[in-house]
Amino acid sequence: MKVLDFPSTDTSKCLAKKYGYDEFIIRRWLALFGDETLKLLEAMEKGVPKYIRVNTLKIDEKELLERMEARNFVLEKTEVPYCFKVVREPYSIGATPEYLMGYYYVMDKSSCVPPLALSPKPKDLVVDFAASPGGKTTFLAQLMGNKGVLIAIEANPERIQALVDNIHRMGVLNTAIVQMNAIKFSNLGINPDKILLDAPCTGEGIIHKDASRKTDRGLQDIKFCSSLQRDLIESAIKSLKSGGTLVYSTCSLTPEENEMVVQWALDNFPVRLEDIPWGDQALTEIEAANIEFSQEMRKARRFYPHKHECSGFFVAKLVKK
Repeated sequence: MKVLDFPSTDTSKCLAKKYGYDEFIIRRWLALFGDETLKLLEAMEKGVPKYIRVNTLKIDEKELLERMEARNFVLEKTEVPYCFKVVREPYSIGATPEYLMGYYYVMDKSSCVPPLALSPKPKDLVVDFAASPGGKTTFLAQLMGNKGVLIAIEANPERIQALVDNIHRMGVLNTAIVQMNAIKFSNLGINPDKILLDAPCTGEGIIHKDASRKTDRGLQDIKFCSSLQRDLIESAIKSLKSGGTLVYSTCSLTPEENEMVVQWALDNFPVRLEDIPWGDQALTEIEAANIEFSQEMRKARRFYPHKHECSGFFVAKLVKK
């Protein structure tokens, strides 16, 4: 799989030096996002607000808001259901009794979108392909009303305990944790109704909270992640029952991990895209590289720090024919 690169310019060199990035990233952003690049860079420097997701398995929104207001927190409803922006935080939002009791989960607004897009129902068999630390897993259980069956897969044994802890804290009862490589899931003969694949990625969309990613994610990292993502999405599509739904997401801005992976799936498997009601439409072309994607790609979504006040993110909803 070819990773896109573009010529250096005086602008790319200047911006890379000013903001401390590997110039490889900046020249790609300039080619992909044009005039939006400076706003994107500024937003990454400024950071994004904190958000919480209300856990209605344990408390309703109104009661939580009242309790948090009594502690002098100010929460503001967002366009994303169950997600609130932390406007005032007198002390750490992760240190309240309500947090410890599992009344809410601290998670980025963009991370709330994949479970909502998957829209699991109480009767469904659902699989989360990369589950730890459990923000999306516990949200799926919430949307399922703690019914049905939810299988949470985590490949890294060192990440299992965090997943277990969060499942317990959030009062989740319908979930089984399996430690395995999700690439091999299709060998098990299980045919889920729905699969969430929040894929391992280069994390270009979370530079605002991990500045090391300005310089330590290069061409080889993109190539490695894109290959892994294709293996995972293939396993997911093969596993799904006919008519089943797969939501694919990353916290990356690179088209090689997003539109190109989804286009590969559209070209090689019997799947189609469905609309997602939040975010900006995904890229339908990369003019600087003379690449065009299926017009269906308009149904996938991108999120940007400077536009949506959240991490850079990509979400696509695929249905198996």
